[in-house]
Amino acid sequence: MRTPKYKRLVDALAAQIRSGRRPAGSRLPTHRELATAEGIALVTASRVYAELAAMGLVSNEQGRGTFVRDLSAAHEFDQLSVAVDAIDLLFNSPSVPGQADLLRRALRELAAAGDLESLLRYQPHRGRVQDREAVAQHLLRRGLSVGRERVLMVNGAQHGLAVAAMALFQPGDVIAVDAITYPGMVVLAHTLRLELAPLPASDTGVDLDALDQLCRRRRVRGLYVIPTVHNPLGWVLPAAARERLVAIARRYELAVVEDASYAYLAEDPPPPLAMLAPELTVYVSGLSKSVATGLRIGHVVAPERLVPAIERVIMATTWQTPGVTAAIACRWLEDGTVDRLEVQKRADARQRQAITLAALGELPSIGHPSSYVRWLPLPPDTRPDRIVAALARRRVAVSTAAPYATTPVVPQALRLAIGSVPLAELENAVLAVREEVEQDGNR
Repeated sequence: MRTPKYKRLVDALAAQIRSGRRPAGSRLPTHRELATAEGIALVTASRVYAELAAMGLVSNEQGRGTFVRDLSAAHEFDQLSVAVDAIDLLFNSPSVPGQADLLRRALRELAAAGDLESLLRYQPHRGRVQDREAVAQHLLRRGLSVGRERVLMVNGAQHGLAVAAMALFQPGDVIAVDAITYPGMVVLAHTLRLELAPLPASDTGVDLDALDQLCRRRRVRGLYVIPTVHNPLGWVLPAAARERLVAIARRYELAVVEDASYAYLAEDPPPPLAMLAPELTVYVSGLSKSVATGLRIGHVVAPERLVPAIERVIMATTWQTPGVTAAIACRWLEDGTVDRLEVQKRADARQRQAITLAALGELPSIGHPSSYVRWLPLPPDTRPDRIVAALARRRVAVSTAAPYATTPVVPQALRLAIGSVPLAELENAVLAVREEVEQDGNR
């Protein structure tokens, strides 16, 4: 079978980029120039560049064109991996002193418990009754009143998002999302063949006018939203906006997936969407950020009618949450350990934000005052991938906006995760980012 011309063109350009014949940072012809030169339709030229972008070879920059990416940076860091000896501004693994001692004590207590052997057997698919009750009581302190019958235990918040999406949506469904959002949801949507419809953000959250207009134009099946301490932009959706969002969701019968992974960092936030619209909302969170990333325990709160469907997906994906890990996590929920860790991490995040802002100086940035993320919009004359590559050579790992973008054109920005770096090293790491941004702007 003859290879389509657009595919041959994709392969030819990809070979040129990988061989270095088109060097990093070089500008490719405009879509129209490519179409004219190759004798193809404009829409086909756009498809060529879209495939090259999906392969990680080029980036589309609004108002500037299409550029060859620096593959050394893309290979090592933009694929969300960190070199062993690098300073990690890519992932958040927030920790406070004494966490390892907590685990040692929990293991000793668990070993002395009478029901230890039962934890080594199969557990109920949705989790033990006592574990779901512990989660329900924890959520009540977060402003979400829910019975344990609506709680399901999962293997971390990412697994919670996966089981929710698999239970709610079918391939081809249109899901409204923020134009900049959590990349785990982007990967999940691609895997499940869901169409993500990006919504622009205002200063305080998702653009609800744009959501309403989208739902008028298209059959939107669901909405994925991070209303409290957004990752990566940090905003907390105000109470009035939450009420309006719920009204829109009810009007168009949207299934709402509420990601609350970083919600613990906000003090006294407005009520969760799951409290305002329990019949529409699947609430997903976990203990990876508030306790430890190695503690892969999460929970899903769903409308009662959806609980059986989500339970079937848990069976299909992991069968159950590990009993030993769940028992440790729920002991910490019950004895107040999680609550204490959340308070400590809010204070830790505030301290880190203050250090980060001071080190950034005059560079503009966006973030919540007690979050572990800072978003750096960049001037139009800078190249994010070039900055990432320069920082990689200095053994500092950061991310461009590419993994977080749901739009064809990737914003000029960097994301700094400030929760993993030892506190004593944070200032110098951020200063390195500032230096490379300023130097790149002068090139």
